[in-house]
Amino acid sequence: MKRILLAASIALATATSAFAADSYKIDPSHAQAVFSYNHLGFSTTYGMFSGFTGTATLDTENLANSSVQVEMKLEDMLTGWQGRDDHFKSPDFFNAGKFPVVTFTSTSVEPTGDKTAKITGDLKILGQTKSVTLDATVNKVGTNPINQKGWAGFDATTTLKRTDWGLGKFAPNVSDEVEIIISAELEKTS
Repeated sequence: MKRILLAASIALATATSAFAADSYKIDPSHAQAVFSYNHLGFSTTYGMFSGFTGTATLDTENLANSSVQVEMKLEDMLTGWQGRDDHFKSPDFFNAGKFPVVTFTSTSVEPTGDKTAKITGDLKILGQTKSVTLDATVNKVGTNPINQKGWAGFDATTTLKRTDWGLGKFAPNVSDEVEIIISAELEKTS
């Protein structure tokens, strides 16, 4: 009898934890990664990746069980000036013809509060993968009032050194550090 109760307890604990995490896909119409950098000390220049895609697993009861995978196409990068867009996509920077996609795959999620976490993952740019940590906040998890589907939203920030990926053209006059602000909404898929 004790063995049956133990087995039932383990099965219940496993089932409960399995159902706590939900799967989501990123809504590209509400997904942006805005970046900024100092240009020669004269100004701050901004750009963004908009419409990126990806998937996530979100466990609201234990954020450490969550994960995210994102893909950003360089063709979707915008800076507000076509000449700069073209230059960033050239071999001087992202070499979009050879490396058309930037990816991020989380490797760990460390809760820092009820709705905050440090998300560490592998950021791949120009075929090179480096570890990056995002400071993330889960904004809201619930039902989207427009389409009545399960929905979640988060914001995240980080600062990167572009020379780490071989994107150091004009550094340090054009700042090596690039600040990133990410905001995305996700649609529940299971």
